[in-house]
Amino acid sequence: MSANPRHFYSLDEYFALEEASDACFEYWDGDITCMSGGSRWHYAISGNIFLLLGTKLKGKKCRAMGESVPVKTEKMPPYKYPDAMVVCGTPEFEKIRGTEALVNPTLVVEVMSPSSESRDRKSKFKVYGAIDSLKQYLVVAQNRPFAELHTRDENGVWSKTEYHGLEAVVPLASLECELELAEVYQDVEFPT
Repeated sequence: MSANPRHFYSLDEYFALEEASDACFEYWDGDITCMSGGSRWHYAISGNIFLLLGTKLKGKKCRAMGESVPVKTEKMPPYKYPDAMVVCGTPEFEKIRGTEALVNPTLVVEVMSPSSESRDRKSKFKVYGAIDSLKQYLVVAQNRPFAELHTRDENGVWSKTEYHGLEAVVPLASLECELELAEVYQDVEFPT
């Protein structure tokens, strides 16, 4: 047994922390993770993705949203904070203890660090994948030019495709556009 047992946080404790802080936190089955304070690579990549999506969606009935907008997650309540997302059609929100969480994202994007890679590629995919409106889930590495795209077909079956290198182009069929990894990683010098 561990000398320092893990503290299990209740949802009430989580909501109290969210209400008392300017930072964003995610609740993971009794654990609380601060979503603020990423690396400079994380900020650059997530900023590039947000700007690229906003530009590519101009004139369409879709809009890009940034990392401060929570997404309601039924499978692992109450909500998560993706690094970027897109909603097509009318955005729908549900108020959860004073926080308005988006309930109908079309695309969710997470920028993963080496320490968050397992959660972003597995746990978060399962959580986001349970959202009916979600068509694609994109995970982007911050330490190398790499993206993993999960796409749901018309029968509800998910498939995964990996993209390696700055010359790769990620097709976002749900948005009728694509992301070039050279643009995603523009002005990013990878950590050594």
